[in-house]
Amino acid sequence: MKPGKELLFLALGGSGEIGMNVNLYGCEGKWLMVDLGLTFADPYYPGVELVLPDLAFIEERRDDLLGIVLTHGHEDHIGAIPYLAHELGAPLYATPFTAGLIAGKLEEEGLTGEVELKTIEMLGDFRLGPFGLKYIPLAHSIPEGNALLIDTPYGRIFHTGDWKLDDTPQLGDPSTEAELRAIGDQGVLALVCDSTNVFQEAPSGSELGVRQGLDEVIQDADCRVLVTTFASNAARLKTLGHVAQDTGRQVCVAGRSLDRILRVAKSVGYLTDFPEIIDFDEAMKLPRRELMIIATGGQGEPRAALARIAFDQHKLSLERGDLVVFSSKQIPGNEIAIGRIQNELASRGIEMITDRQAPVHVSGHPGRPELAAMYDWIRPEIIVPVHGEMRHMMEQARFARARGIPHGIVQKNGDLIRLAPNGPEKLSEERVGRLILDGDVILAADGATMNERRRLATSGLISVAVPLDDGDRLRGDVEIGLEGIPVEEDREAFLEEACAAAADAAGKGAGNEEKLREAVRLAVRRVATDWTGKKPVVSVLIVRV
Repeated sequence: MKPGKELLFLALGGSGEIGMNVNLYGCEGKWLMVDLGLTFADPYYPGVELVLPDLAFIEERRDDLLGIVLTHGHEDHIGAIPYLAHELGAPLYATPFTAGLIAGKLEEEGLTGEVELKTIEMLGDFRLGPFGLKYIPLAHSIPEGNALLIDTPYGRIFHTGDWKLDDTPQLGDPSTEAELRAIGDQGVLALVCDSTNVFQEAPSGSELGVRQGLDEVIQDADCRVLVTTFASNAARLKTLGHVAQDTGRQVCVAGRSLDRILRVAKSVGYLTDFPEIIDFDEAMKLPRRELMIIATGGQGEPRAALARIAFDQHKLSLERGDLVVFSSKQIPGNEIAIGRIQNELASRGIEMITDRQAPVHVSGHPGRPELAAMYDWIRPEIIVPVHGEMRHMMEQARFARARGIPHGIVQKNGDLIRLAPNGPEKLSEERVGRLILDGDVILAADGATMNERRRLATSGLISVAVPLDDGDRLRGDVEIGLEGIPVEEDREAFLEEACAAAADAAGKGAGNEEKLREAVRLAVRRVATDWTGKKPVVSVLIVRV
C-alpha cells in the first residue's frame, strides 16, 4: 500500500476506544502521523501498566513516513513516543509545552538526541512533503491543546485533537469563533473530530465555574483539604493556585507527575504565578485550616500519592474531619479502585466531595452544543469521528448528519479510508493491534507470555519434580509445589493423591521422556480438576538421579 494521487486516512489507535490515539494520513506516496499515544492496562493484562499500539503497518513503510505531529501533551497522545518513535526514525513536531514533556520522556529513556524533536511555535505552520500543517489552538485541560489544519492537494483536513469551548479559559488563548469560521469559509474537506462526550447534552462548562465551585467548598472547610486531579490538567492546577490564594491556604504538592507538569509549564511561561510550594514537613506543621494539598491518584492508582496518604503510607497525613475533593471525572473502569480508596477514607472519618456534590470539575471534551457549534463554523463535507468507543463514533456520525454535514464515515482501527477523490470510501482493513510494556520488554498483547500469565492468574500453577534414573525408573519421591490452587485445608490430602498419580504415570512412560512428561502432567491436572473444578497450569521437571 503506497498512497497514490489521493488522500487516505488510517487509524492505528483511538478509533473504537478512548485512548492510544495514532492517526495516519497518506498522500502522493507519503505518510504523516498525528499523535502517538498509549492507554493504561486493565485486569485483562495482569502485571502490566502500559498498553501500546502495534505500528507494524507504518514500520513497514517507515521510509515514506515524513513526520509525527503531536496535538497536545496528554499520555493518550504522546505516551508511546519513548517506546516506539525511535524505531520509526521520523522527526517529531510539537508546540513548546508539549515538546518539553516529550523531551523529558526521551531523556528518561536515554534517547535524547536519538529522536529528532522539532519545536513549532503556537499558531506556527510548516510543510512536510504534500502536507501543509498549521497549529490551531483550542481549549482543553492542558496547555497548548491544538487542532491541526492539514492542507493537501485533495482538500483540507481539520483534525481537532482533544478540545472543548470555553468562553473564560484560565490558561491559554483558544481560537475565537471568528477565526474558526474563517477556516470554514476557505473550505474544509473533512472534520476528524473528538467523540468522547457526544452523549452529553450540556456544554462541558468553563474552568472559571470550577474556580468558583472550589472556592465555595474550600472556604467553608475548617480543616486540612486535599484536592486530587489529573496531573496533566494544568488549567486545573492554575485554578487551584488561585483557590489557595482565595481561601488563604498554602500549597503542598504530592506526586512526581505534578512536579513534572509544573516544572515544564513554568519553563515555557505558564503557571508563573502559581503559589510557592511548601515541603511535606512544613505542611504538617501548619494549622489545618491553612493547608491545601494537591495530590495525584484520583483514579485510584495504588502507588499514587492519594492512595498512600489514605492508607497512612506517606509523609503527608489526613485525620478525621479533614476533606478530600475529587476534582476530576471518574474514568469508566476505575470504579473499583477509586471505591477502595474512598471507602478507606470514609472509614477514617474523612469527608469527600466529588463532581456529583459540587461543581468541582468540568470536562475537557465537547458536549453536543459544542460539537454543533464546531460543525456550523467549520462546515466540512465529511465527518470522521475518532477518539471514542464505537457507540460514541456512531452517535457523532448521526448527530453530524442531523446538523447538515453531507457525508460521514464511521471507521475503526485498521480501516483504510480514501477521503478524496470520490470519498469517503473504505478501501481495506490493515493490520492493527496492541503491544504491552511488560517490565522493560515490549510484547504482543495476546502473545504466549500474556496468555500464560492469564492462565496462571485464573487457574494457578502446579510444579512437579519427578526423580528418574537413566532407565526412566522412579528413584525417590515425587515433589509437588502449589501456587494459587484452591485446596486450602485439604492441601496435604491433595498432595498425597497428586504425588501418587504422578508416580503412577511416570512408571508407564518409560522410553520416551516427552511422553512421560506429558503423562505426568495430564495425571496431575486430572487430580486437580477432580478436587477443584479448575485446570491449572502443570509444569513437570524430570530430575535425573
